Amino acid sequence: MPPRRSYDQYCSAARALDLVGDRWTLLIVRELLAGPRRYTDLHADLPGVSTDVLASRLKDMERDGLATRRRLPPPGAANVYELTPRGSALLPVLQAFGVWGEAELGERRPTDAVRAHWFALPLLRALEGLGVAGLVEVHLEEGDFHVRAGGEPAPAAPVYGDGPAPTPADARLTLPTPVSEDVARGTLPLLEALRAGQVTVEGEGPVAKALREG
Repeated sequence: MPPRRSYDQYCSAARALDLVGDRWTLLIVRELLAGPRRYTDLHADLPGVSTDVLASRLKDMERDGLATRRRLPPPGAANVYELTPRGSALLPVLQAFGVWGEAELGERRPTDAVRAHWFALPLLRALEGLGVAGLVEVHLEEGDFHVRAGGEPAPAAPVYGDGPAPTPADARLTLPTPVSEDVARGTLPLLEALRAGQVTVEGEGPVAKALREG
């Protein structure tokens, strides 16, 4: 592979951008925070990226120790990419970018692609802001996803996943599209939406009870 491009600046921010400053890299990290993904799945959930650019970014991430590739055993028998602990450590970076970028969302444009699990990180921020710790399943009109809020996840462990929770969830939330968009934009605190009855909460455990009581 060609040598990695560098800003050649003795600055930790510049060194970090040497690794993740290329277009699409942080969005690939966003997708891999959900756990191992096949190349085809990544391409489907990164609308607009070319196959050549995606392949190049994944190779760069492997070279730089941010991601690894492995072969699933039968019956899967497919190559998947997953984050290393170094790559997973970018979660707070993405969360900080998300907070900073909330003001840029505005109303959804007709040309904007959307995937249900793209709401996982803002919802994770909102849940952890309420002190929630547990597995929460989320139902949106665009689809379902689940997040693991609170606690100290193991290095490289998924913090969210597409689809229903793989084990019984501590709580299940249903958000109408306008509410999910307002929460993502930071214009509607999740606590306010819960208290106003704009979010449906299901479940019998302490997490569901705490969310239901707001």
